[in-house]
Amino acid sequence: MRRYLVTGGAGFIGSNIVASLADAGDEVVVCDKLGQDERWRNLAKHAVQDIVIPEALPAWLERHGDSLDGIVHMGAISSTTETDVDSILQNNIRLTMDLWDWCTDRHKPLIYASSAATYGNGEAGFNDDFSERKLGKLRPLNAYGWSKHFVDQRIAHLVANGSRTPPQWCGLKFFNVYGPNEYHKKGMMSIVAQNCRLIQEGGSLRLFRSYRANYADGEQLRDFVYVKDCAAVVSWLLKNPAVSGLFNLGTGNARSWLALGRSIFAALEKPEKIEFVEMPEAIRSKYQYFTQARMSKLREAGYSEPFMSLEDGVGQYVRDYIATSDPYL
Repeated sequence: MRRYLVTGGAGFIGSNIVASLADAGDEVVVCDKLGQDERWRNLAKHAVQDIVIPEALPAWLERHGDSLDGIVHMGAISSTTETDVDSILQNNIRLTMDLWDWCTDRHKPLIYASSAATYGNGEAGFNDDFSERKLGKLRPLNAYGWSKHFVDQRIAHLVANGSRTPPQWCGLKFFNVYGPNEYHKKGMMSIVAQNCRLIQEGGSLRLFRSYRANYADGEQLRDFVYVKDCAAVVSWLLKNPAVSGLFNLGTGNARSWLALGRSIFAALEKPEKIEFVEMPEAIRSKYQYFTQARMSKLREAGYSEPFMSLEDGVGQYVRDYIATSDPYL
């Protein structure tokens, strides 16, 4: 039996990783704040050995760190609209680099969350090249993306200059993740979670209009990836300690918002009712019209499991979770 610390373990992706590890028989310690919503339900169905608030983490690591087999660092301010950059600095940059130093000193594996937001508008492509030169060409569009990019660049510099590193380190550039346990994210939930109940009751799905001539309304493209596939990749990495690096985590197949919406209607067996609305001016200049993960690097590292198709992933999410009386994993 192995023992892992998962920061942000009560959050969306983090709680799915906790479930995957716990269900496989590993011991899991969660570091997170549960707040005043029902985030605790993200953990309620799985055996968690301990829960540590972030402020107490340094002391906890001092006492119990030697017992860990690795750290999965998902904790962050994940809102792409967050404007408190000092808070982003403390939570997304400083904490990650502190854990990097701790894992290096204690010789413990570290897997941390990066983001596809680091690619900005995609002009430099979506290739998870870890060279300082390639990373230097990326231009994130918001403070959240910049914070993740800062960490990637800092680690790339350390590795390139022969500095000491954790025995295994992996940064994961998550693309558009959807699936169970995202309900506390409110406005940052996927449109599946935001609209499923509305559609069940006969309402319409609203999608943003396009403001580019080469994209029709609803045909803006994203790489949508099911959260259980993300958890499976993390579990695989922990079982393959020789694998290190920065990796994209998407499906490698961009799909339209219309395709996503139609998958919701199909899963609910409801007739399609889709309308297009104006995009708020505040986000028009920062809106991504296309994202698609290049997945060859992870495949070449040895990961061979298939990723769920959009239709299968949305179908499972809607039927097995959202449309039930208990939508939690």
